[in-house]
Amino acid sequence: MPAFSPPRLTIGAVTSGTGKTLFTTLLGRILTSRGYSVQPFKSGPDYIDPSYHTVACGNISRNLDTRLIGENQVRELFYRQAEHADISLIEGVMGLFDGAGGIDERGSTAHLAKILASPTILLIDVGSMARSAGAIALGFQEFDPGLNLAGFILNKVAGPGHEEMVRSAIEARTGIPVLGAVPKDKELVMPERHLGLVPAWEGDKIRAFLDRNTEKVTSALDMDALLSIARSAPGFPDFKKTLFTEKRKKDIRIAYALDKAFHFYYQDNLDLLENQGAELVPFSPLNDSTLPRDIQGVYLGGGYPELSAERLADNGSMRSEIRDAAGKGLPIWGECGGLMYLMEELADFGGKTYPMAGVFPGRVVMKKGLKALGYYEGVFKAGSWMGNKGDTIMGHVFHWSQLENLPEQTSFQLELVKDSRPVLTDGLSFRNTWAGYLHVHLAGCERVMHNFLSSCREYKKNERRSVHL
Repeated sequence: MPAFSPPRLTIGAVTSGTGKTLFTTLLGRILTSRGYSVQPFKSGPDYIDPSYHTVACGNISRNLDTRLIGENQVRELFYRQAEHADISLIEGVMGLFDGAGGIDERGSTAHLAKILASPTILLIDVGSMARSAGAIALGFQEFDPGLNLAGFILNKVAGPGHEEMVRSAIEARTGIPVLGAVPKDKELVMPERHLGLVPAWEGDKIRAFLDRNTEKVTSALDMDALLSIARSAPGFPDFKKTLFTEKRKKDIRIAYALDKAFHFYYQDNLDLLENQGAELVPFSPLNDSTLPRDIQGVYLGGGYPELSAERLADNGSMRSEIRDAAGKGLPIWGECGGLMYLMEELADFGGKTYPMAGVFPGRVVMKKGLKALGYYEGVFKAGSWMGNKGDTIMGHVFHWSQLENLPEQTSFQLELVKDSRPVLTDGLSFRNTWAGYLHVHLAGCERVMHNFLSSCREYKKNERRSVHL
């Protein structure tokens, strides 16, 4: 067992939409303003909620996903950051016990909390109930005795009388304390768009939102009790350090897209690439006219290229740079938004079409509803640096677009399987460019990381060889 047991709290909820992100973000803001070093985490494959945590706490929020990452690696990733903080806050996903299936807890908030031996606080939206909240609380308390359910937070409380009624119903039936009651307030609603919340780093309005609402939540919480529960967390479970072992000397440079259009990255993916010898160089497909010099790879993450399609199209020099680099065999990895940028055209929600990088023929079209969502196992139908034919990887898909006007000879690289049944195809490959909708976490797909880095190193070797010819 590690010598230090990090103070920690997991924030779960009865259902999605109860206010987990708002509460976790504002709680992190409160603690940070009081001088605590707060390390935030997010359960599951979300990219946007962590951006709020990061702004509120000043420390980069990390994703912990028990569907994509093994238990040992989850503990290692958590401990690597938590050991340097005064307290860690882990925001859950969906309802507390919602996971892979009706009897499969993998991927749930409760599963993660048990893996981390973390005390859990349950957020309950009581806006349309009173004594019934006691029944809900009791059910959640008894559903999984292995979970350390340590307290409740009430959200959307109508007033003092309502709070007292709900509080007494919960505490009398469970013996677990209610640690706060957040009032119903139309201002306590976070801005959204089609993929979820608007990323917090997009503008000062988000920071103003946090400033405006922090005090409302502060006065509603028993901060001393919350801190006490976090500090009472039991000894941290044993784990073996396998991901961040010996740090490799940097020997290659990889450019990665980072701007308003492209910013969906798991921070641990970036850290793992750096730990394995990559110098990561940020660049902007929106604003830069050329790729960074002396690079051996490009990583195009997800984001919102559809909301910046006109500006991406106007930056013809960057589109040409990407297309030419792909033609020369530079390893390029496009994930979701990166795939969209690598297509020939992009049609936005209004149907207007814009030219993109043109590495792959065909166009990507934004639709008015989700085209795919969920965890999938990918089986490689053909080989590339991403994987050999027959290899499998696990990832998550979440997109509102679809590919159209593809040439008849288009060959997809992946068959996406759910519940042992093939349901989707994904993945395009051209020379050393690989792009698909599937998001992967490198802590659970180390082979992909090593394949990408090896491809970049081989490109560098070939570059040097050609210079000496």
